[in-house]
Amino acid sequence: MDLERRWRARRRAVGLMAVVTLVVMVLAVGLGPVSIPPGQVLGIIAYRLAFPFAPTPHWPAGHEVIVWVIRLPRVLLAAMVGAALALAGTTFQGVFKNPMADPFVIGVSSGGALGAVLSMVLGLGRGWGQYAVPAYAFAGALLTLGAVYLLARLDGKLPVITLLLAGVAVSTILSALISLLIFMARQRMEQVVFWLMGGFVAARWSSLGLALPYLLLGSAVLMRRRRELHLLILGEEAAAHLGLDVEPTKRELLAAASLLTAAAVAVAGLIGFVGLVIPHIVRMLLGADQRWLLPGAGLAGACGLVLADLVARTAMAPAELPVGVITALTGGPFFLALLVRRKSSGR
Repeated sequence: MDLERRWRARRRAVGLMAVVTLVVMVLAVGLGPVSIPPGQVLGIIAYRLAFPFAPTPHWPAGHEVIVWVIRLPRVLLAAMVGAALALAGTTFQGVFKNPMADPFVIGVSSGGALGAVLSMVLGLGRGWGQYAVPAYAFAGALLTLGAVYLLARLDGKLPVITLLLAGVAVSTILSALISLLIFMARQRMEQVVFWLMGGFVAARWSSLGLALPYLLLGSAVLMRRRRELHLLILGEEAAAHLGLDVEPTKRELLAAASLLTAAAVAVAGLIGFVGLVIPHIVRMLLGADQRWLLPGAGLAGACGLVLADLVARTAMAPAELPVGVITALTGGPFFLALLVRRKSSGR
């Protein structure tokens, strides 16, 4: 009975998180230099989607442009990226059994950043328009993932320690190359640095279309494999005794989490602390069972990054702060408090 009660309580908690996330997203679409009531936001969305119950347009034409063209794709992209980073961070922490692991731990983000910086500094893909930087960032992330995997592979297996070491080494080299490119192309420094800080200034429906297939694929794999991830936390030997095919499962989980990271970096730049802090917050609320932790972390990541983006675009309006600055300023102190708490409890 206790197990059944805990199961129901977790189901209610995840359902409540989903409702809160949707409410936050609607409010975020309406808030800004021009405030639009939530009812009008929902009405505009229903009208543009041609829902049968959609109201007859009674709002200013400018409000429809603000909601549908500017804010809605930005809020949706922030939610998708937040969910992706939180899911990836939860997976890496589970596979590596390391609370300090985050989506950037094996160097995928550095590869994406290098691809983006190369595109901006060297003018690669000029004929691709707004797709150039995300495309090169995504390609750089995937190439880095392949390189790290080949370096870490040992006799057909993927040892966790070797993978971490290879990721750190590759990430360090790529970060040095990024710094060198910035130094050599000072005229592009502002554009490059702002992109590296992360944000959704350029978010459009096309950005959603670019990232959505990879985000859906990576999320679907992780959600389908969350039971196996839960077994891996017990240890690879224990998981194998319970019937888990460890190596293929580990590769699939790491590939899916890296795919999410690559897609997020490609469309939003480097946004830290979401994948590191959100899993810890949700773990305190729902426990360590990955069957609930993964969906809860995805929802919390989406809600958290939508709020961070809202602060970034309204705190100093009309100027806009990089979202990565907001997540660092809020996530950093929280993580320090968490470390102090663990230290005081002796764990």
